[in-house]
Amino acid sequence: MSQKLQKNLGLAAALSTVIGMVIGGGVFFKPQAVYTLTGGAPGLGMIAWVVAGILTITAGLTAAEVSAAIPKTGGMMVYIEEIYGKKLGALTGWMQCALFFPATIAALAVMFSEQTISLLGLSSGLLIPLAIATILLIAILNTLGSKTSGAIQTVSTIGKLVPLAIIIICGFFMGEGNNPIVTPITAEGISPMAVIGQVLIAILFAYDGWINVGALAGEMKNPGKDLPKAIVGGLAAVMAVYLIINVAYLWVLPADQLATFSNPAAAVATALFGPVGGKIVTGGILISVFGCANGYLLTGPRVLYTLGTQKSIPGYKTIGALNKNNVPANATLVMAVVGCLYAMSGQFNLLTDLSMFAIWSFYVLTFIGVIILRKKQPDLHRPYRVPMYPVIPCIAIAGGLFVVLNQLLFAGMTNTLISLGGVLVTLIGIPLYNVAQKQAAKEESTKEEKIA
Repeated sequence: MSQKLQKNLGLAAALSTVIGMVIGGGVFFKPQAVYTLTGGAPGLGMIAWVVAGILTITAGLTAAEVSAAIPKTGGMMVYIEEIYGKKLGALTGWMQCALFFPATIAALAVMFSEQTISLLGLSSGLLIPLAIATILLIAILNTLGSKTSGAIQTVSTIGKLVPLAIIIICGFFMGEGNNPIVTPITAEGISPMAVIGQVLIAILFAYDGWINVGALAGEMKNPGKDLPKAIVGGLAAVMAVYLIINVAYLWVLPADQLATFSNPAAAVATALFGPVGGKIVTGGILISVFGCANGYLLTGPRVLYTLGTQKSIPGYKTIGALNKNNVPANATLVMAVVGCLYAMSGQFNLLTDLSMFAIWSFYVLTFIGVIILRKKQPDLHRPYRVPMYPVIPCIAIAGGLFVVLNQLLFAGMTNTLISLGGVLVTLIGIPLYNVAQKQAAKEESTKEEKIA
């Protein structure tokens, strides 16, 4: 009897996956990087949260059309394969599996480890071992079945929204509100145009994760109807939360102080409630980051599994297998091991910069693909169509190109080198794809000879 992915995920699980994967480490930790870049001035940071939110919503509105029209397991790699061909689709999957997913999982695990050490007063030498243990634990939980993974997402999403609500409500009621919110734009001597690209890169990490629910399409009961709702509805909720909580931060502490804390949310809670309040909020943040990492280890292996079933990667027989719970356990463990290797760097910001450059390069191809698909397949069934076409897709394309080119050319030598490294790792996927295809062709030829 052949094994198939079970269609048992509904709108609630998909919506909680979007919110759970987007609201993770970024909203808690990236304000420090933002206000450091602006020299401790709040204006550009607040503008960038709005701009990044609008860009992400245009991206979500655009990509949702493809997600609904091509509701297959594999997410973005399947969309790009449908539009541009199998080789580029496989390369997309390789980039996600070699760079984006494991680097993001590692970054979240490193931050989870760092905050756990801070909360419990443990030795800093435990940073990497604890990060690796976190990844392996989540991987094991994700081999128990998609229902288990979905339940973890739902619980962790509810758990993370509680401390967010506490900070927002108590911040406005108990904070003095004397700190500037929108002025100055940047500190004296810092040009807004010189740092806006890096500020957006930092903030877009906080918004990222929305497209990966598309990888669950094959396990959703009604993907054509529920997938666009999950992506767009989830992003609208996230943007509202981000804007409100960033104002709440500034309502309590000024931007130049927030720039000095690695965990601004805990710093605000400490200012409001004392040290105990800071620890409680840190506990909530740990739940948030754990749920976010779980979301990536839920969706990422589905991409690797699809590469295996398509015979697009060496070792495809093992990678493309399901366990007794009908989940891609081998793919999950492989991705966890790669994530552990990345986690050994112990560098949160380096890992997030790497993952952002890699994924946004292919986001742009997806946005362009919506326009191509409209021309190539005008009669394709589209349960959802992007509104204000082609204006919204063009905004998404322009914003994505700005992100990619800024990171590659204008964000400093370190970011350029990280980006070029990402390009090289991505290109390795081409010879690996060719090897797998030759192996598959050889197997097929041998099979035909036996039949003959």
